[in-house]
Amino acid sequence: MLDGSIWQKPEYFTLGSYGPWRALPRILDLLDSAGVPATFFIPAWVVETWPERCQDVVARGHEVAHHGYRHESFRDLDTDQQRRVLRRSQEIFADVLGSPAAGYRTPSGDWAVDTPRLLVEHGFRYSSSMRGDDRPYRHRIDGRPSPLVEIPARWELDDYAYLAYHRRPDFPAGQDRIAGYATTLDNWRREFDGHRAEGLCMTTLFHPKVVGKPGRLQLLERLLTHMRSPGDVWFATCRDIAEWHREVQDVPEEG
Repeated sequence: MLDGSIWQKPEYFTLGSYGPWRALPRILDLLDSAGVPATFFIPAWVVETWPERCQDVVARGHEVAHHGYRHESFRDLDTDQQRRVLRRSQEIFADVLGSPAAGYRTPSGDWAVDTPRLLVEHGFRYSSSMRGDDRPYRHRIDGRPSPLVEIPARWELDDYAYLAYHRRPDFPAGQDRIAGYATTLDNWRREFDGHRAEGLCMTTLFHPKVVGKPGRLQLLERLLTHMRSPGDVWFATCRDIAEWHREVQDVPEEG
């Protein structure tokens, strides 16, 4: 099922290893200095390969959540294959990090019809995978409310869209590029300002191997400074947001 995926390409492996090996410590130091908690959605294979790095994330007060075993496309997996990935990953999280994951983010931006039900079966409390809202909400499974909270995340807050180097971008064809740093920071600040003005939940999709480069880390630092400046913003892990939403909504949980 992984044949031809990015996980089989040596160039991706070296880029991917930059995240936990070099970029993650920088990001953790920045979050410490800003006093901001975060959720790291990490493939279980990465937890196996760099256990000390992932344990450090938890030790510093952050959350580690599920992001596949090796970044699988759940849409392309049948029910049994999804179940095996979830079971194996939860076992790794429990063995290496002390407890199974509470949260899930689909690696490919989509999932299969039966994925929400399987998430509930494997003890997940929330997902941060869908794009159709800017407020948390409950998933309905088989037409009934479920315990699974969705915390939507948006492409315009994905650092890949701005800063990941592409040899063959869609348009204009044949032009190597990344976005300008000033424009990227301006976009992110404006998204935050709009979310704050309406009292919404802003969720980012930042990748250590992308945003954790030395120059780009300054963008993240400036964004956090901008977000902290009003003094009335709640910074929380996705797990805490899901529990807050569950308490506020007070919807009876039905399996």
